Amino acid sequence: MHFLCKTLFFHPLTRFRIPRCCLFLLLLGTTVAGTTPALTTAAGAAEENRAIAFVGAKMIPIDGAEIEQGILIIQGGKITHIGPASEVEILPGMQRIDVSGKTIMPGLVCTHSHIGGVGAADASGPIQPGVRVLDSINVRDSGFKRALAGGLTSLNIMPGSGHLISGQTVYVKLRWGDQMPRTIEEIAYLDQDGKPQGGLKMANGTNSQGEPPFPGTRAKSAALVREQFIAAMEYREQRAAALAADAKEQEKEKKSAFKRNLDLEALVEAIEGERIVHHHTHRADDIMTVLRLKEEFGFRVVLHHVSEAWKIPEQIARAEVPCSVILVDSPGGKLEARYLLMNTGGVLEKAGVPVAFHTDDWITDSRVFLRMAALAVRAGMSREKGLRSLTLAGAEMLDLEERIGSLTPGKDADFVILSGDPLSVYSQVLETWVEGKRAFNRADPRDALFAEGGFGAGSDLEPYLCCAAQGADQ
Repeated sequence: MHFLCKTLFFHPLTRFRIPRCCLFLLLLGTTVAGTTPALTTAAGAAEENRAIAFVGAKMIPIDGAEIEQGILIIQGGKITHIGPASEVEILPGMQRIDVSGKTIMPGLVCTHSHIGGVGAADASGPIQPGVRVLDSINVRDSGFKRALAGGLTSLNIMPGSGHLISGQTVYVKLRWGDQMPRTIEEIAYLDQDGKPQGGLKMANGTNSQGEPPFPGTRAKSAALVREQFIAAMEYREQRAAALAADAKEQEKEKKSAFKRNLDLEALVEAIEGERIVHHHTHRADDIMTVLRLKEEFGFRVVLHHVSEAWKIPEQIARAEVPCSVILVDSPGGKLEARYLLMNTGGVLEKAGVPVAFHTDDWITDSRVFLRMAALAVRAGMSREKGLRSLTLAGAEMLDLEERIGSLTPGKDADFVILSGDPLSVYSQVLETWVEGKRAFNRADPRDALFAEGGFGAGSDLEPYLCCAAQGADQ
């Protein structure tokens, strides 16, 4: 140990002296690890797996009636029990957290966000489905902490809408616990094969119009999309034939000359229902164009924005297509959004159309996402559907309803602790929990910075390094 200490402090290749506090902790850790590693690891694992009971809050499960004085129990990152205090038993050894006077609801789900400094397709063409937005996301972007400050726990991060098809979206879970994520893979939802889950971003209307090679009219836009989906259907047939030929010739070690096409592969995934199309569209005629394409090629679609959906709710309902709505769009004036109405959510609800809301962050700051449902309920949407639109409805539109969106036993322990009713402008997000770990705590000044704003709130997050600043000048 004396040799280690001497080496760390005086080795000629050392560029800076390690602070004594860090060295002490390092040596102490070495001693502890060298004596009882199994005991230390077992104790940490047991503490992490300890059940936690949140007691006394008003519980809003979303998939059931609200509970005035409830108990929520979580363990191992999952919800295990929820119910009235008279029906849920708190066992010895459980950690008890008193949340009397507070409100607990599921973590919020945003079906349309641009957090992370995203960029996808470029100016080389209007249709680029092979591009993946996850290849451009900065996980240290401060926007993720802002989202947690607003009670958001899951996001669909999208490319922009300046293309007919601008690339593949990615679904992420805001896993900010004791350690900040370092890669996009650490926060992405993964399928059974370990592949990041996401949809396909499409758009029509004025956003995707421009000088060649971009279309100049709405009709040309639809024609280009139709042409590309037809090519994808032909590609699917060719791929199936090549795979069949390979199977027959396997013993001869002969392979077909079939060439992969990443753009067409993504469209095939959409046609086969593996990848949901998330479609930016505003005007009623543009919405109808999307519904025609959906009928022709059979892809699953979520309509986004839908400023004029209130004009054609029956047509949307007949197509059995859900809508991800925004109630505040393009500050400064977007011509296509001029007929946007606050009662769109209520109109679609009455027609039987599933409705979620989204932020389109920065268009609506993630910190005030709860206001979206509040505005919709004020304009005629029911409270039940309004709260569902922020949680379970969005989860369903991302194929994640088995894991998130409600306080259901067996689902991920993603939830928000509020100071009051979620539809009240006076309520604050006090804590946000993700998979059983507290990811945001307004009582912590470091987290409050992102909730309230101020110097440094817009800077990229940095990993925590003990005593780094202390050692820089020694």
